[in-house]
Amino acid sequence: MKILARQLTLDLYNCDTARLGNVDEIKNTLRSVVGNEPRLTSEIIDEEHCSIIGAFAEGHIALHVYKELRYVAADIFTCADSEEPDELAKVIRKFFKPDKIKSTFLKRGDFGLEREIKPKIKVRVAPLRRVKNAGAKVVRKLVRRGKE
Repeated sequence: MKILARQLTLDLYNCDTARLGNVDEIKNTLRSVVGNEPRLTSEIIDEEHCSIIGAFAEGHIALHVYKELRYVAADIFTCADSEEPDELAKVIRKFFKPDKIKSTFLKRGDFGLEREIKPKIKVRVAPLRRVKNAGAKVVRKLVRRGKE
């Protein structure tokens, strides 16, 4: 089944503190992979948090860097068949040198079978039924006591 796009999210924990503070160095490292096409913009939100975002024709990249927490959240989205988000992820991992990585790969725009597209909704009524049953039991006991 052909998919429309691929998305890779990365959570990088306990990153190298020397690399977290230099926004220009981070942008240059990203440019080494994606080239100069996406204009990478950075926003320093506060002393301990900055974001770097780049949008290009085939997708986007977004990084949120938290210096004090030594944590980086990265989102790599690509809709070109020829590009894989793994290449950029390897560069990001090599640059930040985290102790622990959590990655999630998503297939976006997978128009499989109709039953797979529909949201799965689960309704749990058991707790309400238990409350109604408990209330009915209390009423029965009170009625029995009233007859005695």
